[in-house]
Amino acid sequence: MSTITELEGLSVQVDDVIYMPSLDAPADKPHPFVYFISIKNNSGQRVKIQGRKWVVREGSEMTVVEGDGVVGQKPVLEPGEDFSYNSYHVTAADAVAEGAFFGRTDSGEWVCARIPAFQLSVPGWV
Repeated sequence: MSTITELEGLSVQVDDVIYMPSLDAPADKPHPFVYFISIKNNSGQRVKIQGRKWVVREGSEMTVVEGDGVVGQKPVLEPGEDFSYNSYHVTAADAVAEGAFFGRTDSGEWVCARIPAFQLSVPGWV
């Protein structure tokens, strides 16, 4: 990738975060969270989302998750369009997640939109 710049008007919103203890989770990370995200393209350019990078901080531990696309897709957002999805993450304790989505404009420019930090708070966790 060449230089990546934040594209004015391309933004990410965390719509909701829900603790879902009914979901399967491994014994060492027993706390599943479902999160709902919207990527909004209020720029004047078409953007194809190519990848993502998440950083999840749990106490002194940090997990970095990188990958192509978003939930198996590479959505193309025309000016004024949104893309919403939900996914999940499992934790051992309370955590904070944040990151960025990376995309490419029709002119070939690499752009990004930051994922604002959000809490993964285990109910009743002390």
